[in-house]
Amino acid sequence: MGGEHDRLTAAEAASVLGWWIEAGVDVAVQEEPRAWLGAAATVPAEVVPPAQIPAAAQDLPASLEAFRSWLSETPSLPLGQGNARRVLPRGMEAAEVMLLADMPTPEDVASGQPISGQAWELTERMLAAIGFDSEQAYVASLSCFHSPGTRLSGTDLDACADIARRHISLAKPKRLLLLGDTTCRALLGKPITAARGHVHKIEGVRTVPTFHPRFLLDRPSNKALAWRDLLLLMAEEV
Repeated sequence: MGGEHDRLTAAEAASVLGWWIEAGVDVAVQEEPRAWLGAAATVPAEVVPPAQIPAAAQDLPASLEAFRSWLSETPSLPLGQGNARRVLPRGMEAAEVMLLADMPTPEDVASGQPISGQAWELTERMLAAIGFDSEQAYVASLSCFHSPGTRLSGTDLDACADIARRHISLAKPKRLLLLGDTTCRALLGKPITAARGHVHKIEGVRTVPTFHPRFLLDRPSNKALAWRDLLLLMAEEV
């Protein structure tokens, strides 16, 4: 799965166990055996066809390095207003997993990270529970900007989705975790309540939607559902 459990420190192991306990995990994996390293029952993937990309989106950069530079400089991003601070992605190309969150909070903007604070601490524990550390994850936001009291319009949502699809295709992650309802609506065309529990394909990448960690902090009872989503993300395809 990419992690090295035999090298976990005592603190890291305690963090993983803490997440499992909070998620209601009282067995090694789940109710039924799962072949983590071998073939498992195939979960049909819902392939999301690429949107009809408008002419402007066709001119997006063709390399990840150029794309990230473009994100940091272009004045034409959705919700980009005046001197609004940007929250840029972090991580390496071809990561084990890409986390795509919705719009950043003021705390995220202040820290310069797509996910920060207690939400990031929980994210790290969730990653550790499936065998990854944060260095193996590529983390990005659907929009680079925090816009207080603003809801993405249909046009903005479509523009963010086109940009995100190019981002995913250039980042080339092995797996994709969509975090939050807005991200699901943009890329899957449905709310998280309808999108959860299914494997999707976006730009050819195995994709599973789940709750944003900050939502789980407010509603910890949903951690058990998030754990099922993580298991689904890690299920091997035949």
